[in-house]
Amino acid sequence: MGVIWTALVALAVATAAVNGRMAALTAAAMESAGKALAIGLAGAMALWLGLVKVAEEAGLVAALARVARPLLVRLFPEVPPDHPAMGAIVMNVSANVLGAGNAATPFGVKAMQALEELNPRKGTASDAQALLCALNSASVQLVPATVIALRTAAGSASPAEILGPTLVASACGTVVAVVAAKLLARAWPREPAGRGDVA
Repeated sequence: MGVIWTALVALAVATAAVNGRMAALTAAAMESAGKALAIGLAGAMALWLGLVKVAEEAGLVAALARVARPLLVRLFPEVPPDHPAMGAIVMNVSANVLGAGNAATPFGVKAMQALEELNPRKGTASDAQALLCALNSASVQLVPATVIALRTAAGSASPAEILGPTLVASACGTVVAVVAAKLLARAWPREPAGRGDVA
């Protein structure tokens, strides 16, 4: 892609130079940069991510984690409830639900590392690791901060009106992801460690 974009820019500059329209090209480039969605998005993203950070500092993520723990213990029966992996999974899912992707990522990495310690076949994803990946990909969204910020930057009159539809759609996606992960784990059970492994 980098080569294609570079070629397009070079072609535009060369064409403008040959036709004596460099001033028009420069003006168009500056006008487009001024209208870029990313510039307006920066402020909106800062606001929403700041609000999510305040909620995290106020203990909302921890409170949600306490509510989610019983469900996650059932979803991950192969992970001992008191193992550090379970704590990281709970915090990762809770942060994702609140739209705190920056907070969720370190918890997700920590959860995967802890799950790898429990994995009898190192280097091959366990059922718990596959399920965590599915949960992260689908994640229920109570606060879709990024989409709200995009709608705000685009001038939406009511940027937060997507809360309901986003919650329903992400909940459906999460249910499908969990069911698919569980069905696939049952359809293709993993062999016990040591069987079929190549030394």
